[in-house]
Amino acid sequence: MNTQTTIPALLSDRLRAATHPTHEQLDQSIMAAKPFESVENYGRFLAVQHGIHRDVAPLYEQSDLAGLFPGLTGRCRLEAVGQDLADLGLKAPDYDEAPATASPEGLGVPEALGWLYVVEGSNLGAAFLLKYAKKMGLSEAHGARHLAEPPEGRAPYWKAFKETLNGVVLNEAEEVRAIAAAETAFARVQTLVRRHLG
Repeated sequence: MNTQTTIPALLSDRLRAATHPTHEQLDQSIMAAKPFESVENYGRFLAVQHGIHRDVAPLYEQSDLAGLFPGLTGRCRLEAVGQDLADLGLKAPDYDEAPATASPEGLGVPEALGWLYVVEGSNLGAAFLLKYAKKMGLSEAHGARHLAEPPEGRAPYWKAFKETLNGVVLNEAEEVRAIAAAETAFARVQTLVRRHLG
């Protein structure tokens, strides 16, 4: 009987496999807080979203990443989250720390790939979240802008993102760094969930 674990061939699949337990735990924590039970709860959920999108905003300005991912600069959703908060009469949270991915030289490519994998991947799940938001009377034009579908569609965008991600050649040590960064990104969201959703 062969008990060896098959290692996925693609980087995106290896990232997914390595971070699956952390990702599952995070999803459960968010839904347990019932962010779509009331507009008040949803406002706290927006604070979580603002925190993580603020953290990754510097990545969307990195020239080396923009060279890898066409149109990356325009994909940052921080402004949309800020507009969603304003739609509900809420202010962005105050922060005592710099964004998690900010550094004078920019984040290394392996680490940046791990963070982007987490944040860009959340666009797929946003389809379900948008449905819940609409039941509260919110929409892509009011209160749920950051959950809006990309112009080309969620699945085509994610497919194109993964193809680019999988085309980046990383050595073993760099891949370890990318996976660690993805874990860090999920852990960061978990910290924000504890802070804002309880």
